[in-house]
Amino acid sequence: MATSLGSNTYNRQNWEDSDFPILCQTCLGENPYIRMTKEKFGKECKICARPFTVFRWCPGVRMRFKKTEVCQTCSKMKNVCQTCLLDLEYGLPIQVRDTGLSVKDEVPRSDVNKEYYTQNMEREIANSDGTRPVGLLGKAPSSSDMLLKLARTTPYYKRNRPHICSFWVKGECKRGEECPYRHEKPTDPDDPLADQNIKDRYYGINDPVANKLLTRASTMPRLDIPEDKSITTLYIGGLGEDVTDSELRNHFYQFGEIRTITIVQRQQCAFIQFATRPAAETAAEKSFNKLIINGRRLNVKWGRSQAARGKEKDGVTESGIRLEPVPGLPGALPPPPLSDEDASTNYFNLAPTSSPAVMNLGLPPPPGVAMPPPPGFGPPMFHTMDPMAPPMPPPMAMRPPGQVHYPSQDPQRMGAHASRHGGP
Repeated sequence: MATSLGSNTYNRQNWEDSDFPILCQTCLGENPYIRMTKEKFGKECKICARPFTVFRWCPGVRMRFKKTEVCQTCSKMKNVCQTCLLDLEYGLPIQVRDTGLSVKDEVPRSDVNKEYYTQNMEREIANSDGTRPVGLLGKAPSSSDMLLKLARTTPYYKRNRPHICSFWVKGECKRGEECPYRHEKPTDPDDPLADQNIKDRYYGINDPVANKLLTRASTMPRLDIPEDKSITTLYIGGLGEDVTDSELRNHFYQFGEIRTITIVQRQQCAFIQFATRPAAETAAEKSFNKLIINGRRLNVKWGRSQAARGKEKDGVTESGIRLEPVPGLPGALPPPPLSDEDASTNYFNLAPTSSPAVMNLGLPPPPGVAMPPPPGFGPPMFHTMDPMAPPMPPPMAMRPPGQVHYPSQDPQRMGAHASRHGGP
């Protein structure tokens, strides 16, 4: 009996008695003036099973009453809110935060080990200044790119809404608008988000909300490091017309020595070549999806090697994909002839025709050789039936050589003078 009494006295000395809870902005509510009820040793902590001070309050109008679920010692060990058990800095589940920071902090599950672990953590919390988390979380890096992208920057007060009215779902609610619960259709019971456990969230295992966020993080765009170690050039796109060479140099010089900066104003892009590969990797990691100059978010990618450029010229990309030719564009021109004898006049890849030769219409015909009239201007191809019509002149090809007919010398031409042809 004495042992039990002493053990009970020791446990009672470690019961929590606090004046204000550890809450996030969402659970606290948007109303700056709230009233809380405080009950000393009101319930047991759902993690360590020790009695603690329970706070209860209403976060806003048409919201449900909320209360603290875990003690402050368990809250400080994981740096989470006492009500929703989400991280106080990022607003994310513990499983997502530990994955982003590469932390694996396993809290013991058995009663004896849990009590021993909690006492050691309480001693460490008492010796700390209270500005940083304790344990492995306090030794982890300060931030992570994945956590910064997934973090919630504004409170989500919609999470404080009342629960769905079970009587309304069954069609038996008679309170109407006065019912403090929501009259909405419930979610699908097969939805993983419908089954959430507070202990699984605290220990960081089998959390459906965390699994959803991790799946979203895996599909986010990322910059893969090329295997070719000779690539030390970064491509910066979307520069616009106001980004200068000095502004790019002022941002990227902090990552390492810069060899050259080439700005292509026509394409609104730039190529930054570093002296070493580690400097280029650091610059790509720190600038991807985070580089903003003059209010413009710039696109950062790795440059391509010379071998990849040669493959693209042949119609094959770096990943091995064959590019299809654009329809409507002419094909490649034939190579030049080796000698003058092999020269051909078919410079435009025309299909062969029945004519033995292709006449170059750009050159005038030699003297004494008549050129055929253009289409539509020659003599008619049929004979007229009028007997009084003048006879048709012979074709130009059938006229005797040397005789050239000039219309101005025709005596029948109107306005011709008879004196030119021997008349009086």
